Amino acid sequence: MKPTRLIPALAATLALSTPAAHAGLLDGAGAAWNTAHAGMPAGFLSEIVAFDAVTKTLWVSGVTGVDVLDARTGASLGFIDTASWGSINSVAIHNGIAAFAIEAGDRALPGVVQLYDTGSRSLLAGTSTITVGSLPDMLTFTPDGSRLLVANEGTPNAGDYGKRIGSGTPRRYGSSAKDPVGSVSIIDVASRSVVSTATLAGVAQTGTHIRTHTGMDFEPEYIAVDPAGTQAYVSLQEANAMGVLDLQSGQFTKVVGLGAKDFSQPGNAIDTNNDGKIDFQRVAAKGLYMPDGMASFTHGGKTYVAMANEGDFREDDADRSAASSLGATGDLAPLRVSNTDSSAGDLYAAGARSFSIRDTDGNIVYDSGNILDVQAAAMGLYNDGRSRDKGVEPEGIELMEIGGQTFAFVGLERTTTGAVAVFEIDADDPGNTRFVRMLTLDGQVAPEGLKGFTMDGMHYLAVSAEGADGVGAGTTLFALAPVPEPGTWAMLLAGLGLVGWGARRRG
Repeated sequence: MKPTRLIPALAATLALSTPAAHAGLLDGAGAAWNTAHAGMPAGFLSEIVAFDAVTKTLWVSGVTGVDVLDARTGASLGFIDTASWGSINSVAIHNGIAAFAIEAGDRALPGVVQLYDTGSRSLLAGTSTITVGSLPDMLTFTPDGSRLLVANEGTPNAGDYGKRIGSGTPRRYGSSAKDPVGSVSIIDVASRSVVSTATLAGVAQTGTHIRTHTGMDFEPEYIAVDPAGTQAYVSLQEANAMGVLDLQSGQFTKVVGLGAKDFSQPGNAIDTNNDGKIDFQRVAAKGLYMPDGMASFTHGGKTYVAMANEGDFREDDADRSAASSLGATGDLAPLRVSNTDSSAGDLYAAGARSFSIRDTDGNIVYDSGNILDVQAAAMGLYNDGRSRDKGVEPEGIELMEIGGQTFAFVGLERTTTGAVAVFEIDADDPGNTRFVRMLTLDGQVAPEGLKGFTMDGMHYLAVSAEGADGVGAGTTLFALAPVPEPGTWAMLLAGLGLVGWGARRRG
């Protein structure tokens, strides 16, 4: 199966290298290829993407299975059908082993992790299927590959959430005996066994605005492991919190409340009304950060966590209401707010419509304010139909080091054309992070997964987009910048007699 668009690798390399030598590192970044995964079985979506350096392949998971692609061309090399086990939610790869997170048909029951050999694309010999917690939603290897961490979200089935208590606001919901326990399974890769299942009951809490009384347990969404492989930071999205998991003890040490963002402050203006007009205003409301994707990095010997602050409600939406139901009028009236946190005159929306960097205690070092929404609007990508919800909905995040600089790539789920915002994290001070540019997906929307890697002398970013209403699903590979870095690359081109070609191309 051929991809829908292909730029020859050599031409892409040359086109990127010469301009970057005298401009920003990512000025020449562009799509190398994209594919719509034609011919895949019914129900397949392009959700999460992982790269295998051993075979130079991309593994794209989505509900019914995994499409394995040639990373150089985007051509499909084969489909791995996982539907008989349940719905696949995530894939991660390390050293030739691909791990799949698969939820059970009844998601309240334990799910499984399956292990595949990336060379043969078949299950590993010996133990290859490992039982984990309910609804394994995301998984990741530690940096050395010795352990595999699985975020078991444990979302209740429809009708199994806790019931409302009383009739006032903020609303309160009781617990439910049918609500699965959220947890993180720690798998020892050598023995292929679960060595610890970390839960969050009774764990010490710090910070503010931890959402409780929502009628559901803490639900681990995403895991970021520190570069040393000693701590993991777990997004508890619906709870507006982050769990800190000690990987030596295999237990959570604290739950950090992530607070609220004030949309009335300068630089935080939002559009609250999906009336066909894009109008960013400072309003009397706050946003609960509620991150989805997270990634960690170190600077000056200190660990930081980068977060895509998407926001989320219960699947049955019982914990959300229009602000008008709490007395809001005018443009603020349509804003969807958390009715488990809000009351008249004190409104809390889901999501901060931003990307932020925090220290491991939860203190904000940097927040992008309303840059994501404003930049999307400036490029004609802003979807006004999402204004009352969460704006552009930053969902996935990937960090890459290119040319000695660290870049954050933030996938925006709700733009009219799929988009990834790029930020440069300042080498001297993460608080001075700056917006660089927007990468756009041709014909694809709702980017879900992002994976950065190097191959054949280039830095790449793969983006898997799940689409909307059955349209716009697919995977795109962006060629970002060459390795060696631009200055060295220009000298290599001179040695090959190709600098003149690059100069003529610039002219």
